[in-house]
Amino acid sequence: MPTISHFYGITIVMYLRGKDHNPPHIHAVTQAYAVPFSIKTGEPLAGGASPKMKALVKEFILRYQKELEEMWETGEYRRLPPID
Repeated sequence: MPTISHFYGITIVMYLRGKDHNPPHIHAVTQAYAVPFSIKTGEPLAGGASPKMKALVKEFILRYQKELEEMWETGEYRRLPPID
């Protein structure tokens, strides 16, 4: 699973399964949580994220939505700058 970014103790990864693993999403991983988030909405697809984590990951997704969608479609992963 390629690491896309890392910020505030959150690692953003995307699994290599790509299109056959819909809906398009990333995984946000911390020491306490591992939560899938929708690339389309920025919302968690499963519970278990703190309010702060939800807000930070949503901000990241909305900032890089186009790039994340492209990675999902092509399977060509790259690092993205962290949010500050």
